[in-house]
Amino acid sequence: MKILKMGMVGGGRDAFIGAVHRTAACLDHGVRFTAGALSSDPAKAKASGKDLGLEDSRNYGSWREMLEGELKRPVGERIDFVSIVTPNHVHYEVARAFAEAGIHVVCDKPLCHTSEQARGLIAAARKGNVVFAVTYNYSGYPMVKQARQMVASGQIGEVRKVVVEYNQGWLAGKLEESGQKQADWRTDPARSGAGGAIGDIGSHAEQLAAFVTGKEIEAICADLTTFVEGRRLDDDANLLLRMTGGVRGVLIASQIEIGHENDLRLRVFGTKGSLEWRQEEPNELWHRAMGEPDRVLRRGNGYLCEEARANTRIPPGHPEAFLEAFANVYNAACAAMRAGRGFEERAAYPTVVDGARGVLFIEKTVESAKSERKWTAVGGVG
Repeated sequence: MKILKMGMVGGGRDAFIGAVHRTAACLDHGVRFTAGALSSDPAKAKASGKDLGLEDSRNYGSWREMLEGELKRPVGERIDFVSIVTPNHVHYEVARAFAEAGIHVVCDKPLCHTSEQARGLIAAARKGNVVFAVTYNYSGYPMVKQARQMVASGQIGEVRKVVVEYNQGWLAGKLEESGQKQADWRTDPARSGAGGAIGDIGSHAEQLAAFVTGKEIEAICADLTTFVEGRRLDDDANLLLRMTGGVRGVLIASQIEIGHENDLRLRVFGTKGSLEWRQEEPNELWHRAMGEPDRVLRRGNGYLCEEARANTRIPPGHPEAFLEAFANVYNAACAAMRAGRGFEERAAYPTVVDGARGVLFIEKTVESAKSERKWTAVGGVG
């Protein structure tokens, strides 16, 4: 197996997600972290790279320096792909530059700020003929892949309804005023984009529902609320969805629900049965068939579908979770790179097209929330 060379933009000192991406990408020993521009502050970028053992010649002060420096190297020596783990507002410019230069891209979500930018990234990926993956990591869980296979094979019949929730409570107070880095940029429209909770975690919920069911959102009725006084972006979202094939859906994304940590859950209801999966108990998938006892399918067992088994590393009873799911996204994208594939609209990994759909989802949710035409007044009785 060819060892791919990975560069990273962002993810330096004090950045949680950078360490997650580096660990996940290298988990199965097919990737080597080779180069980085790990902060927008050149001094911090160099210090972060030194912490992580990067060679001085590939420890860059900015992403532009990294792109220029890597392109000067022979094709076989430069990085094979760049992983972009910056705040959202930086994604577009960096991803476009690397894609147009012919360097494969793995980008965190949401992909960018606007649909216009998203279309630009699709065009750049097509022009550079590069693999462009977006790290919707929850689609990497084996039991999510099992759920997708069961829906596609008709085991729950025709899909009727989808309920997806992403419940968190960490922003129930004004944490951004404490200096906490993650809260600070996620509640800043200039860096986060038009959506708060709906962009940060609601985009994950949208992708998970679409990935498992194969259905896409056609219309939205959205209620976005900012409960914390003075906050500039939504921290609670409640949506009604109309999806392809006549499917109806409910989507909740909240960061003010005290007592919830990272409670992403999905329920899919069909004409013959239903499925239920929770991210905090990711190794189990509940299957309920009409007139039959409930059953629990567990990760690592031979009765699961081929894709679920292929994305499993350890035996049943040994929990696999967050890092491994991220690694599965990286593995699928890297397999495409090794195979010599380039731009793809649909693939075994979430593509730039999936990322663009997520950006449109955020835009249309914000648009719906600003419109009062969706509401029917009830009034009083008598």
